[in-house]
Amino acid sequence: MNKSKVSDLSPRERWLAHPERYTGLRQIDVAAALGLSEGEWVHACLGHESAQLVSDPKRFLEALPSLGEVMALTRNASAVHEKVGVYDHIGFFDRAGMAQVVNHDVDLRIFLRHWHRMYAVTLAKGDALQHSLQVFDREGRAVHKVFMRPDTNVEAWDRLVSDLRVEPEAAYGVESPSGKPAKADPSTVSMEVFREAWDQLTDTHEFFGLLKRFNLSRPDALKLAGGDRAVRVEPACFTKLLRLAAERGAPIMVFVGNRGCIQIHTGRVHKVMPYKEWFNVMDPGFNLHLKLPRIASVWVVRKPTSDGLVTSMELYDYAGDEIAMLFGERKPGQRERDDWRALISDATTS
Repeated sequence: MNKSKVSDLSPRERWLAHPERYTGLRQIDVAAALGLSEGEWVHACLGHESAQLVSDPKRFLEALPSLGEVMALTRNASAVHEKVGVYDHIGFFDRAGMAQVVNHDVDLRIFLRHWHRMYAVTLAKGDALQHSLQVFDREGRAVHKVFMRPDTNVEAWDRLVSDLRVEPEAAYGVESPSGKPAKADPSTVSMEVFREAWDQLTDTHEFFGLLKRFNLSRPDALKLAGGDRAVRVEPACFTKLLRLAAERGAPIMVFVGNRGCIQIHTGRVHKVMPYKEWFNVMDPGFNLHLKLPRIASVWVVRKPTSDGLVTSMELYDYAGDEIAMLFGERKPGQRERDDWRALISDATTS
């Protein structure tokens, strides 16, 4: 096939013409190989592997409980977080532009303005078909996905797709990636004032306000905090932490997110294992995949709250973006668990 004919093919036609190039690749990698964002690739398959759904995240979310058991997936460029469960206890906070799903298995914090396009997608996976519902932001990046499971209510799934399906738009209309807002030069921030403000925190959620007040990135804030508040540790400490948590049966919380969704696992982990460049948790109801080469720094962070100090282990990439956060299992009103503090101590001690 000559170059001019290749250039005349649509992305989907190029994909179909050379299946050997894309076999075994994740959807995001197929899109990248075709020079597209993932959202553009899914849109290019409209009428075949995908169907466009209504761009109304509230209506979309409210339809999910009828599906029963599904797999919820949230990821960023460095981590993938998968949970099996049901979508219930859904709440909306219109003034804040947020929503949440709060139950033990599917636990999400959702930032609705980044839920731009929704699709139903069906792709061949081996000898079977994989059915999913996929959400993308304005730049074509995946925000959240829902996958059919063996116990999913198939009739409810088909009804959801039928009820929410809309006529496809001509093109995805991907926006250029927006640059990060300029942050303060840490050298211009008073270390004493910043640390005093840190010490006045009463809830971990107030940390976002602290960053905003001083206009600092998370990594710069941690560098300014001082060793008794935040200390950088070796990247291997987080894999050691997960191994120890599995060995001791200590319940933990694992947060992975992007700008449109944060997904949380609460409970024990059991099977932890490396595979090539990934470190994984491979449990029946929870899978975690962390891409090791993308981890630039790991920090142990201690924040004051009304319940005492709360300790996290936080992973960042080379752009300073958050990859994942790990905490001990805890609810508001409870002090931090001693077994979690022991895990942090032992994971960071040679």
